[in-house]
Amino acid sequence: MSLDLDKVFPQAGDMVLRLKNDAARRQQRLEFALDTLHNQADKTSSLAKKIESSNTTWLVAGLVDGLDQRIKAPPAPDEFSILAADGSHIDVDRHRSPRCYLINIGSVVLRYGSSPQATLESFPRLYSSDEDLVITPTGNNTREQVIEGTLLGIKRSVDECGELAELAAELPGDSLSLALVDGTLVLWGLEAYPEFVAEALLDKGFLNHLGRIKGINSRNRKLALASYISFPRSTEVVNALRLALCPHDILDTDIHCKGCQERQCEAVAGIRDRDLLSELLAPGERSCLFTSGSKIIKKYPAEHRIYFFYLRVDDETARVEIPKWVATDEGLLNLTHSLILDQCRRGQGYPVALSEAHEQAVVTGADRENFWRLVESLLLEEKLPSPNSAKSRSKRTRWV
Repeated sequence: MSLDLDKVFPQAGDMVLRLKNDAARRQQRLEFALDTLHNQADKTSSLAKKIESSNTTWLVAGLVDGLDQRIKAPPAPDEFSILAADGSHIDVDRHRSPRCYLINIGSVVLRYGSSPQATLESFPRLYSSDEDLVITPTGNNTREQVIEGTLLGIKRSVDECGELAELAAELPGDSLSLALVDGTLVLWGLEAYPEFVAEALLDKGFLNHLGRIKGINSRNRKLALASYISFPRSTEVVNALRLALCPHDILDTDIHCKGCQERQCEAVAGIRDRDLLSELLAPGERSCLFTSGSKIIKKYPAEHRIYFFYLRVDDETARVEIPKWVATDEGLLNLTHSLILDQCRRGQGYPVALSEAHEQAVVTGADRENFWRLVESLLLEEKLPSPNSAKSRSKRTRWV
């Protein structure tokens, strides 16, 4: 039975009416947030100290080189390469046998200039061994963490970065290049898992790949790394303004917020970073740099700590994340700004290399069904049992 849109229609109408009524109030908050941003621009030193000293339950961006700066894009070089990787996966299905998962990584190398070239590939890999399906602490097999769901998504991000490291190793000795991934360089989800899981996926995986990519750089070969987040939902910069509006010199939200009556910080509530920076930046411009306040970042070594800036691309303001070794190298930072903007202009507002990598990586619903049919047919050929749950059989059975 299909969705009954006749029943949804009045509910959707109520939602739209509520959004319309909230629009004027939201615009007022946005204008106040922009004024606050400008007013705090000459107080960044004291605000930065307040951010470092305060204890908040919400993420606050660290200040690096200002607050309301607008940086124009430098011109893109004549000769350069773009590397990109993206992934999709088929998760473990507890209603089917055997237990396994598949990660499909799409990769793209685009060379621009006098000898343009494009290389597009996909690399599907099936994981089914006991070592693939769980993570265990070194020397202790009594504890284990199953790789599925959110953790599988994190592993996929690690594999994407690993593919970029492989592509980077093949770059010519005299080149300017940018390596791109879709999404974040902050492995947020690891905060919820035991230390041995972070050690396996972060220390031995993701950070190792970042180090390999950084090591590609030499006197003649320059390679920057960045992640691109379209339509970001982050509020870290706005939260810095919330902290600026708070009357306490050092804020501890667990202590001060419970009994607060004035709630001055709520004057910018509901505003996202992209809303604020869209008002500040002109197309092509980027914001100043900020640092991420995520707890997991504390596990990153200093050279790989994550910085970010916002980039205005026509009608959208995107978040771009970079490791410290890119943020503190003016040449690599400018290369990142110019080449991402160039990619967005070539790709109708979104980096064309990431679009192509996604096309190589995407796994459709039909692909998933075909994959499981293949597995079950191979089991049948070898006369191996392939038990499925009653729920799985029911979903695949047509009822009269």
